[in-house]
Amino acid sequence: MSNIPKPLAGIKVLDLSRVLAGPWCGQMLADMGAEVIKVERPGSGDDTRHWGPPWLTGTEESAYYLCANRGKRSLTVDIATPEGQALIRQLAAQSDVLLENFKVGGLQRYGLDYASLKALNPRLIYCSITGFGQESPYAHRAGYDFMIQAMGGIMSLTGKPDDEPGGEPVKIGVAFTDVFTGIYAANAVLAALYQRRDSGIGCHIDMALMDVQVGVLANQALNYLTSGEVPGRLGNAHPNIVPYQAVATRDGHMIVAVGNDEQFKRFCTALALPALADDSRFATNAARVAHRALLMPQLEAALAERSTDEWLATLEAVGVPCGPINTLDRVFADPHVQARSLKQTLPHSQAGQVDLVANPIRFDGVQMSASTAPPRLGEHTDSVLDELGITPEQRTALRAAGII
Repeated sequence: MSNIPKPLAGIKVLDLSRVLAGPWCGQMLADMGAEVIKVERPGSGDDTRHWGPPWLTGTEESAYYLCANRGKRSLTVDIATPEGQALIRQLAAQSDVLLENFKVGGLQRYGLDYASLKALNPRLIYCSITGFGQESPYAHRAGYDFMIQAMGGIMSLTGKPDDEPGGEPVKIGVAFTDVFTGIYAANAVLAALYQRRDSGIGCHIDMALMDVQVGVLANQALNYLTSGEVPGRLGNAHPNIVPYQAVATRDGHMIVAVGNDEQFKRFCTALALPALADDSRFATNAARVAHRALLMPQLEAALAERSTDEWLATLEAVGVPCGPINTLDRVFADPHVQARSLKQTLPHSQAGQVDLVANPIRFDGVQMSASTAPPRLGEHTDSVLDELGITPEQRTALRAAGII
């Protein structure tokens, strides 16, 4: 790690969020050098601490919790109490950013809503993450990634068609909407910090999981808006490019990603089917999309004759994009993943060390990934409160009352 200050050094973030979308945002800001104080409920903490197995060896920390909380400090405070609320207000007065994912209006009863804290600190950037936003017919509803994947359309595009064996809508294998919302929220916070540099005042960022899910429908959304035709599920095939999908080989499966007509010519030559590239039904991508059902069986029959490794070597040699379908053990053993140090091992105060996934962003060759492990519950309560001027005697009394 470089000793050069990171871009968000000096920025203080008060993270009242839990589970994944908000914590993912906070983790990204911590990776960029912000001081992130994770506020948790005494005794139980973030729900994801208990979402196991698996657990970090020798601890009660779940792998799920570990994925989204590196680089933070953990402060336990009961915000349902007046004393706890006073502590949060003290911290908010000193903070640049506050993250929260309570239900709409949930923090108002504690006096920790945007209007209340803006009056205390006009420079505060207050980021609210909810299922459906601050103003929506569904604003009162809780938002969960799986539900939003369904409502926001991505599950209608994922999985095999109904008329094929196993055909049904399928969710993506990670909490896709939560992670994307965390990334969008972090981008919004960075833009708000940039805006505040000139205006001198903060703002209220309103992030909704549903909005993000619709926002990342990308080409499929435009396929519908442009044509008026509702896209269906194609399994591993691509709606706009052919051949661009998983294919069976003699001993497994692989991905071919033929992105243009020249690549298709080389692909056909490698398969000993050069005539296909000259056939008017397949010579252009638009023609291949229109005649997908005629083309793919011919390609699949040829690919089934050799092993995955043989095809990978053959196609890579002629510049046809392709790749294996790796399990996670093979991902972390991959030479690229190892060369780019995407597995990060950090010291852990209880387990000795913990393996994490590093942030993929690099500045001038330096990884933007936090250098401290996800904190144990309440690990930094004393140090954070000491910085607020709360004496050891006061902390003892607060702890005895269950407030911290």
